Amino acid sequence: MSEREPIGVVGAGWVGLVTAACFAELGHRVVVREIVEEKVESLQRGEVPIHEPGLSELISKNADRLSFTTDMGELLADARLIFVCVQTPPTVSGDADLSAVQRAVEEIGEPDGKALVMKSTVPVGTGRTIRRDEPDLAYVSCPEFLREGTALKDFMEPDRVLVGTDPGDEWAGDAVAALYQPLGAPIVRTDVSSSEMVKLASNAFLATKISFINEIANVCEELGADVTDVAKGMGLDDRIGSRFLQAGIGYGGSCFTKDVSALKMLAANSGYHFQLLNSVIEVNELQKRRVMAKLSRHLDTLVGKRVALLGLAFKPDTDDMRGASSLVLAARLQGEGATVAAFDPVAEAVAAPLMPGVEMAGSAIAALEGADAAVLVTEWGEFRELDWGDVVRRMSTPLLVDGRNFLDGEAVRSAGITYEAIGRPSAEGTRVAGGREAEQAKR
Repeated sequence: MSEREPIGVVGAGWVGLVTAACFAELGHRVVVREIVEEKVESLQRGEVPIHEPGLSELISKNADRLSFTTDMGELLADARLIFVCVQTPPTVSGDADLSAVQRAVEEIGEPDGKALVMKSTVPVGTGRTIRRDEPDLAYVSCPEFLREGTALKDFMEPDRVLVGTDPGDEWAGDAVAALYQPLGAPIVRTDVSSSEMVKLASNAFLATKISFINEIANVCEELGADVTDVAKGMGLDDRIGSRFLQAGIGYGGSCFTKDVSALKMLAANSGYHFQLLNSVIEVNELQKRRVMAKLSRHLDTLVGKRVALLGLAFKPDTDDMRGASSLVLAARLQGEGATVAAFDPVAEAVAAPLMPGVEMAGSAIAALEGADAAVLVTEWGEFRELDWGDVVRRMSTPLLVDGRNFLDGEAVRSAGITYEAIGRPSAEGTRVAGGREAEQAKR
């Protein structure tokens, strides 16, 4: 396959746009097909509808090699390899909704020597079903392993590239492998079902690692140990590694939340009870709610209290609110009678419709003004730059729960703020004085 042969991408969501932009950067002409006309019009004007660092600039840089359309025929005119990058959200039953995938397969029509390359995360067996129903359509499983906030780097510098094909489709697998060859990463060739399982198993394992360290953090709180030191000591063991050993208020986003549930449901549908994943999910949900106990330990009641949430997105450098801990915290706080103010430097526009009754402040300081407590939810770098002396003067009660163990606890405490982290020794005492009262007392 010529390196310059056109590539088709179905879906102009996060995965689709990153995939298209990066292939264009590698020198390929790419046609992106999206069914939402407004999104296509926006992209044709050079406006990227999602937040991913560097993506807008990369699309602009490669505008001469990228085109966006609502017409599937335009995509099919030249491209042999059709990358499917559509959403597969969970249904009410917990199974993956494959309607967008099925629509893409139907719209391809007569295969005519084309191959469908599945980037979307799908249940194991999806490729086998598509090949059975469309025997003339070559099928390649090539799951994405992109992280929001670092997606461009992850695409260009992958740990590995999975290429799954079944007998008869080797030519398509070879063509996909050739696309990724310039990146210099290990290319792992498997059958389709194994490739599909690698994606689900990888995310489930990482989610399990997060839930495990959060359980250890909770035990550390009971025993007076510091989970950051524990995680460091564990992570230096090369059998364990330090990545994904950061305790906090739980994982979020679409991938871990969706893929863990999908694998659990997939196992259940096959007759196997995946008990470990049940525990991973339960721990993650309970972890988000432990913040409430920390607040209640310091405040007599949450009724009528103002609580500031610092950060809303499920992680920094994205505006993605899917599975965000802030959604659970805001709802629980409001349920306990508190009023909630929030600030996120990127995600407020996405978050506002999802959080009725939450005051969207224009800055961190505005959210903290008059607050009886604050919770750091997303570890945006600018929160480390806050003037804690100014913060303590503005808050009614200088109480901060660091849900990501992100801040310099000593600096926060030295300013007169009661600082609580996750899995770390608590501040002395169980009650805190009001910030303005404390400031007056100093005078």
